[in-house]
Formats: sequence, C-alpha cells, structure tokens
Amino acid sequence: MNYIDIKKPLILLHGAIGSSVQLQPLRESLHDVFDVHVLDFPGHGGKALPDHFSIPYFASVVEAYVKEHKLGTVHVFGYSMGGYVAAYLALHYSDVLDKIATLATKFHWTEEIAAKEIKMLQPDVISQKLPSFAKILEQRHKPQDWRRVLQMTATMLTGMGEENEIHIENYAQIQTPALIMLGDRDKMVSLEETMAVYQGLPNAQFAILPQTAHPIEATDMELLSFMLIRFFREAKEWSVRLGTTVSS
Repeated sequence: MNYIDIKKPLILLHGAIGSSVQLQPLRESLHDVFDVHVLDFPGHGGKALPDHFSIPYFASVVEAYVKEHKLGTVHVFGYSMGGYVAAYLALHYSDVLDKIATLATKFHWTEEIAAKEIKMLQPDVISQKLPSFAKILEQRHKPQDWRRVLQMTATMLTGMGEENEIHIENYAQIQTPALIMLGDRDKMVSLEETMAVYQGLPNAQFAILPQTAHPIEATDMELLSFMLIRFFREAKEWSVRLGTTVSS
C-alpha cells in the first residue's frame, strides 16, 4: 500500500503573558512536517481583551478555532500555560484532539504558589526595575495595555490557586496520548508535580530536555522540534521518512 504524506494540523499554544510571536521559530522548524497553526489567546498578542482570562475560556477558544476552520482532529503543543490549556482540552474536548504535548507547564497550584507568581506580575515594579521587559510586553500586546494583561493574568492565577482547574485525580480520565516535557533547569515548575501528572495519565510519555530553563526563548528549538515530530508522527510515517517499511 502506498502511503500519502498528508500534513496533520498542529496547534501551538503560548504561555501566560506571552504571544504567538514567541512560537514562530518553532513553527518554522515544524512547518515542513505539519500544517502548523499558531494562536494568540484572547487579550494576548494584540487581540481584544475579553471580560476575563481563564483556562476553561482559553480551551473553548481553541476548540472553536478547530471547528471553525474545519480541521477535524488536531495535535496540540502547549508551552507553560498553553500546556495546561492542552490538558484541559484533553479532559473536556477530546473529540477534537489526536495527541497533546506540553513543556514547562505548572500543573499544581495553591494560594501560596499563585501569590508567589503574582509578585512577578506587578506592572509598576516591572516598569521601574525591568524597563526593557516592560518594553517587550508593550510591543507584544499592543494596541492592548500590557498592564491590563498582567492584571487579568494575576486574577486568573488567584482563582487557580484557590481551585485547580484540573485535579490530580482527573488526569486518569484523559485518554488522549500525551507527551509531558520539562526542562532540567526549570526553576518555576517542579519535577515532582510534572511526574505526578505523567504518572496519572494512562497514555503518556515523559521527557526531560537538557540545558533547558523555563523561558521558551531559552529552549533549543531543534531539540524541541525533534521531540514533537517523534511523538506526533505515526510509526508508519517515520518509516516512510527513513526509507524503511513496517508491517501492517
């Protein structure tokens, strides 16, 4: 049987206070293999600010995008917050998914953890102590007010600290194949919480990326691309790429 290589839709999801621009290098690394879609969550990357930010809302936006563009079923890669959205999709909208992959996703939230993260989202402090980062945020989210983006993110994190959108026992309900990745130098996301989610998923793989800190800009895109292609592509597809055959 001849195999026809049809590009599978792959959606890339950015992290909190981020935008699709940060994922463009990854898109370039993957566009020869997948039909890559890079989304901005509402209120990010210049998109209009909604009434609120939340994981369920962002997941519903992704699901609506898949159906609006008639993509059928898709692969989803989520970085940081985007990974949490991918997991939420797998729990509540699995009908639009084939596989999901996450990197540097903080799955476990408490009021203390949320408070710690919110301290780093103070617009006045950023403007005074990190003016170059403030400029990046301004450019990233214009014409929206980057300060408002941070404030709405802080409100979302407060809610997640009070009540996780996905409880650890919920991961056992997710049947979607998943690749859970963590950088070995990530100081925001713990190995313990990442392993707990991996072990709770019935159909998952786990990977540590070497010399990788939390920021997506610090990630080796060649390595990340390899891991995603390896996971998302089927064995038959790999055999065709390698010039070998597999038995059916």
